[in-house]
Amino acid sequence: MEILETAFMQRALIAAVLVGITAPAVGIYLVQRRQALLGDGIGHVAMTGVGLGFLLSTNPVWMATAVSVVGAIAMELIRAYGRTRGDIALAMLFYGGMAGGVLLINISDTGSTANLSSFLFGSLSTVSDEDLTAICVLAAFVVLVSLGLRRQLFAVSQDEEFARVTGLPVRALNLLIAVTAAVTVSVAMRVVGLLLVSALMVVPVAAAQQISRSFRATFALAVGIGVAVALAGTTTSYYQDVPPGATIVLLAIAVFITLTVLATPLARRRARTVEVASAECTADMPGSRRPGDDVKV
Repeated sequence: MEILETAFMQRALIAAVLVGITAPAVGIYLVQRRQALLGDGIGHVAMTGVGLGFLLSTNPVWMATAVSVVGAIAMELIRAYGRTRGDIALAMLFYGGMAGGVLLINISDTGSTANLSSFLFGSLSTVSDEDLTAICVLAAFVVLVSLGLRRQLFAVSQDEEFARVTGLPVRALNLLIAVTAAVTVSVAMRVVGLLLVSALMVVPVAAAQQISRSFRATFALAVGIGVAVALAGTTTSYYQDVPPGATIVLLAIAVFITLTVLATPLARRRARTVEVASAECTADMPGSRRPGDDVKV
């Protein structure tokens, strides 16, 4: 195939698969915790890391990872301990991270507006061998955490108080979720872009929830959707010369709409089946009353 003949597309497709796996794998916990926009905030903070990478002439992926991890920990601490001013502190962190990144990139010797655009919206040609190595290492960490600790992370995401009563280290697990989300942002920024990575964390999960009824099924289906739209979007971007990040996100939204439309009649059929089964069970119970049992005199 023509698309596999070029080295940069081979790297881009591998990165797309890793992004498709990691983003929904972390996003399912964020959706469960009602923190769907956390990835967006981390993406803003990661811009400062990208700017530092250009300013210090280091790999922007690793620098963005370090800065976004610190930012994610700060966000989690503000969420846990912040009161009335917590939202203001988060807003300042988000906007300060974005502004810091823009400023640092522009004052660096190697950065430019073109570099900024590729990190914000993704670019196929910018995935280097060094970037791919970093993405593989970070993706392995995300997969190990999201799968190896899935029971504990699900418990904390579902009900923190219950998890605390059962003896789980709730604070440490909350911080781990935040750190894993930060690492995922760094994994995805080369393909999807910092401004759109949150959508790939949330939309495949929301789409999977339309037709799945268990956490395990939702997890598997969300990852499958993530990989499918990431590969399809990357391939479309190559042949049609369109931004990969925007294409991937729009395809994910299209899958969500399709599954929502298909899920509506299925949900009605399930509800009707449950209703009929319940009525039959009630009718078969000994001593149960039926409409014909009432005799009028």
